Amino acid sequence: MSQVASGVILIRPTGFGFDPETAASNGFQQLVNDPDIRQQAEEEFDALLMALRAYGVTTTVLDPVDPAAPNAVFPNNWFSTHADGTVVLYPMCTPSRRAERDRAFDEVLLREGFQVRRLLDLSVLETDDRFLEGTGSLVLDRDRSVAYAALSPRTTERALNLWCGTMLGHQVPFLATMDGTLTGQPVYHTNVVMSIGEAFAAVCFAAMPYPADREDVRTELERADKEIIPISLQQMHAFVGNMLQLRSSKGAFIFLSETAFHALAPDQRSKLEKHGQLVPVPIPTIERVGGGSVRCMLAENFLPLRA
Repeated sequence: MSQVASGVILIRPTGFGFDPETAASNGFQQLVNDPDIRQQAEEEFDALLMALRAYGVTTTVLDPVDPAAPNAVFPNNWFSTHADGTVVLYPMCTPSRRAERDRAFDEVLLREGFQVRRLLDLSVLETDDRFLEGTGSLVLDRDRSVAYAALSPRTTERALNLWCGTMLGHQVPFLATMDGTLTGQPVYHTNVVMSIGEAFAAVCFAAMPYPADREDVRTELERADKEIIPISLQQMHAFVGNMLQLRSSKGAFIFLSETAFHALAPDQRSKLEKHGQLVPVPIPTIERVGGGSVRCMLAENFLPLRA
């Protein structure tokens, strides 16, 4: 199974705005009083889309099933795709995000020309307060079927156990907090703490208060022969951990926000550039108001094409 996708699925931010429901567990969101927020988000979305296409990444752009959903621009939280034709629908923590989920999504993807051999709907777990928000909650080493997961209100251990049992994966759970202390607010999603590419991993060990967790994550990444690039707490808050490596006929690329790019130290840039050209995209409104960055906006598409 390939670690790096050559295609992504994006969903337009038609209802983008501050969401007080998700802000309760997302320490990155900020309330901004600006009547142009939605227009700014749409312009930032288009800039990312143009960058992806310029570098040859295949894009599938969809309208949200709920046009008023404030977080629809972050689709990787409610579904994931897999190379065997599986599509997984995930249990979401807040009602506002559950409205984004399209239960007929397999039919949508079939109409878009992709093969869907299995739809795994885990949304029933919501009735038992078990949550797992896609590849926000799960940072996957797909080559080795390993799921890294920062436990939080949006990533519960019972849901993680079920996913790993169903998808035949090994789990590496850990605690990560906004300030790296035991009493700090848990980081809402794993993909803000770390990013895994084909041969590298950018990780904020400083966010993990337990030494055993830091050791577990480091040991598993070393076992996978990844070049480990540590990032600081300040860099995590600048979304450096929220990057995504993609591949096209033009080469390997690492997409990240301009905020994250400018937060990188020169030696970190040099290390990352060995694994792909860095492609920074300006998305300040989406980061500030939505509390997510470039990786959150991109749902990797590993599905095979229909014959």
